[in-house]
This record gives sequence, structure tokens and C-alpha cells, in this order.
Amino acid sequence: MINKSYLWEKIHEYAKKAGRASTRPLLLMYYVLKSKDTPSKDKMAVFTSIAYLVLPIDLLSAKRLPIIGLLDEVTSLAVAIDRVAKHITPEIKAQADETLERWFPSGESEYVEYEMI
Repeated sequence: MINKSYLWEKIHEYAKKAGRASTRPLLLMYYVLKSKDTPSKDKMAVFTSIAYLVLPIDLLSAKRLPIIGLLDEVTSLAVAIDRVAKHITPEIKAQADETLERWFPSGESEYVEYEMI
């Protein structure tokens, strides 16, 4: 069973560190994961990708291999997005954008040290 509330907490922690631009694809995947219309096979692909990104488990450490260590996480998310892109509806995009607006208000310019674009 997927603990969505724990995963949500980790996504929020990640968002604070990564910034708005890097968080949007992650939120899209989270809302695809929550959608009742997404097949369970695709949900598992999304879950493993999100978990690999936000949990402190790494195959390639970003501390030891700075560029390569980030590429494996980005690649994991990109593959998941490609696989489930057909499930990203306008409603899911709106949910992700609403969450981003709550976490990163447009008028508020908060400095994020390592925002990935």
C-alpha cells in the first residue's frame, strides 16, 4: 500500500529545496498517481520514480558525483513522465498549478539556491 500522506510530506520538503520549476513535474506525477483513472501498472512506475527522487536513497550520490548524481534522478522522473503523459489531464495540470501557487506565490520571490530548470 502506498502511503500518500508520507509521500506528500517528502514532496513538500523537496519543493522547498528545489524551487517552483523543479517541483511542477513532480506534482504532475503525484496527481497522476492519485487519479483513479491511472492504471495500477503506471501508478507503480510513478511511485517508484517519485520515491527515488524524494527519499534519501541514491544509486549515484550527488555528493560524490555532482552532475551524474542528479542526472539519474532527473532521468527517472523524465521516463515516468513520458510513460504516463497520456494521463496528465487539464484537471491534473490545474491541481499542480494551484499547489505551486500556494507553495510559491507569484508575488513572492523566494531565493532557492539550487533550482533546476
